[in-house]
Amino acid sequence: MQIFKKTPTYNFMGKRQLALVFSLLLIIASISSIAIKGLNFGLDFTGGTLIEVGYQQSADLNKIRNRLTTAGFADAVVQNFGSSKDVLVRLAPREATSSESLGDKILKALKEDDASVEMRRQEFVGPQVGDELRDDGGLAMILALAFILIYVMARFEYRFALGSIAALIHDVVITIGIFSFFQFDFDLTVLAAVLAVIGYSLNDTIVVFDRIRENFRLMRKREPFDIINTSLNQTLSRTMMTSITTLIVVLAMFFLGGELIHGFAIALIIGILIGTYSSIYVASSMVITLNITAESMMPVKKEGEDQEGQYIE
Repeated sequence: MQIFKKTPTYNFMGKRQLALVFSLLLIIASISSIAIKGLNFGLDFTGGTLIEVGYQQSADLNKIRNRLTTAGFADAVVQNFGSSKDVLVRLAPREATSSESLGDKILKALKEDDASVEMRRQEFVGPQVGDELRDDGGLAMILALAFILIYVMARFEYRFALGSIAALIHDVVITIGIFSFFQFDFDLTVLAAVLAVIGYSLNDTIVVFDRIRENFRLMRKREPFDIINTSLNQTLSRTMMTSITTLIVVLAMFFLGGELIHGFAIALIIGILIGTYSSIYVASSMVITLNITAESMMPVKKEGEDQEGQYIE
């Protein structure tokens, strides 16, 4: 026994021009922010000193920041690590000052408020290492997009490949642009989140493309506009369910995971929202713009082979 559920009939493609204007405005704003304000690179990319200290009681981060500002470390980034008793202090590189000397000065300043504080860990990342991490991270993103283009082109058709890459570039640029505009810290965890966004958005786009390809072969007498609209409505429940459940988990990470993964969670939240939007309005709209037709989606019929399948008028 089959249970038929009513498929929604939203006219997604009828709003594609409005969506195009909205996306262009976001991309222009993102690129402008990146060009003017740049990214607020974290210690992983800029280099610097990382110091982990432990307290006997829960640490007051605001009090620690004020103490470090008084001691001449106003640029220090202070956050909990693991528990409220463990604190990470990040400092940008300082000329003519060794990492060990900085650690001693930080510990001495903190002991003025609480003599029980103890040094747990001290690390130094050189500027050259930070530059290499930044360049390698950017290269990894470019390679990921290149291999995705090849994969989608081999699995579907070049119009779909261009649509998927357009959506992924759209998602990455806007996500990075928001980090630039609000000057959120951009470190390796955020870069990892951006790469995860690429995978998430691609998965959503592939599901939509699979349905579009199937419907092009079934609804041969329909217009591409109607076929893509039908496909988007048929996959809408799956798209929304996946996005909402994933967003719930990421929101839990943001609110309960501590400051150390705030940047990671923020990037994923932005990526999920933008990725869901782009799989509908960017990738699918690009396929229509490139004049996809039913003929281009038909498998090549071999000589002597009987025609199989049915179509829906």
